[in-house]
Amino acid sequence: MPLPRTTKTLEEINERIRNGEAVVVTAEEMPSIVEENGPRKAAREIDVVTTGTFGAMCSSGAWLNFGHSDPPIKMSRVWLNDVEAYTGVAAVDAYLGATQLSETRNLEYGGGHVIEDLVNGREVALRAEAYGTDCYPRTELETEIAIEDLNQAIMLYPRNA
Repeated sequence: MPLPRTTKTLEEINERIRNGEAVVVTAEEMPSIVEENGPRKAAREIDVVTTGTFGAMCSSGAWLNFGHSDPPIKMSRVWLNDVEAYTGVAAVDAYLGATQLSETRNLEYGGGHVIEDLVNGREVALRAEAYGTDCYPRTELETEIAIEDLNQAIMLYPRNA
């Protein structure tokens, strides 16, 4: 007698999802299901194993436009809560990488935490340096900002799509 089939086609799984019959578990739950039932039975009974994360992923981050100060500044280096953001774009724009680490708190805090702080309405410390020009004479800036102070804040997840 042949063994029962343990694989499913994508079409079969999608049909079970549409019918509300799909069995969905997390990656954290799957090892105990396999241990209890064995791999063949687990493969037959489980339709989808989710592997998503709520952690910051590489390349994810936020484009931020701070608006112009008085006098104006062309930011050449920017830190938010001591997390450096990339400034090689426009005068007061920066890209804050979610996985960029704090220069003072190392692994305990990073860009993802800054984004979370902003999204939750908390103020963050903005520190900027500049080389100064005729149009942008200011060379330093230190202030507190909240998300409503920004002209734009756009979250991006280019590798998660």
